[in-house]
Amino acid sequence: MTSPIVVTGADGFIGRNLVLRLGELGYQTIPLTRTATFADWHAAMTEADAVVHLAGVNRPENPAEFMDVNAGTADLLADAVRGAGRPIRIVYASSAKATEESDYGRSKKAGEERLLALGYETGSPVHVFRLPNVFGKWARPNYNSAVATFCHNIARGLPIVVHDPAAPLDLVYIDDVVGAFVEAIEGRASTGFVAIAPVYSTSVGEVAAIIDGFRTDRDANLISAVGQGLVRALYATYVATLPPAEFAYPIVSHRDSRGAFSEMLKTRSAGQFSYFTAGSGVTRGGHYHHTKTEKFLIVHGEALFRFRHMVTGERHEIRTSGTSPVVVETVPGWAHDVTNIGEGDMVSLLWANEIFDPARPDTIAAPLS
Repeated sequence: MTSPIVVTGADGFIGRNLVLRLGELGYQTIPLTRTATFADWHAAMTEADAVVHLAGVNRPENPAEFMDVNAGTADLLADAVRGAGRPIRIVYASSAKATEESDYGRSKKAGEERLLALGYETGSPVHVFRLPNVFGKWARPNYNSAVATFCHNIARGLPIVVHDPAAPLDLVYIDDVVGAFVEAIEGRASTGFVAIAPVYSTSVGEVAAIIDGFRTDRDANLISAVGQGLVRALYATYVATLPPAEFAYPIVSHRDSRGAFSEMLKTRSAGQFSYFTAGSGVTRGGHYHHTKTEKFLIVHGEALFRFRHMVTGERHEIRTSGTSPVVVETVPGWAHDVTNIGEGDMVSLLWANEIFDPARPDTIAAPLS
């Protein structure tokens, strides 16, 4: 597809994410916002092969605006497509509430019906997405997204209000919504009603607790399992709400004559990450572990790792440097140390498979010299 893609409601939460993604994929877009005129809508349709219809309201001051805007913009879109005189692919962001007997639900249902009828009339492929609660970066807090409000307030130390922690909440993440829209734009989705996945079925209380945990974990230099599923998406949403003054935060650095040792990040299930420095000729370590294991990576300077088996006395040495990255792993039952054998400072990354516990350090002194 070489023609531009029209995006109505382009300055809204979903619109901004979609326009950015389409640009990444090489598409040109024609954004239509509240300031667009009737003539703008018609002119846009003369150029485009597809339109993503996001324009609408969900919290107007006057309930009559639901039908005026949500159904009204569907009528405006239908008139503009008819005026173009050719089929135009339509992706419509409807709502899971379209089946409900509410002013909002009826207005979204009316929009669906008018655009589906337009498809039959003009041959335009129409994709209708009945979206549940959408969350992600750039969602507006204190508006219609509990997730956005929780993230915004918790990131700033402000209170949140949870009236019913057990209230069910179905969520879809903005990246998944945008991905599904792109598939529809490119003709890789079925027409008619299109299901979106994954939908995360959770509760208001659970979501609030997860997001609050992000804040308390950060203060404790901890991180949860934020790499998959709902928690991954919530974490990205939370971090995206941080004010610029919160983009960086300090960590504790222990310094002595040997250099510095700093714990970068602790995890509950995958140990902790640290780094340390050592001056020229300085040796660090000189101990062994019964169970704990570690991985060292010299990122600057030159190092000599020495090992001694605590029972057999067998010895082993490894030389490594920042110019030839090698992970050196410590082994339970072997005493080990590392010496900076270069001229400048040495810097090493360090991962340990467990968080250091002063009450049970599993670190027994055993000099190798």
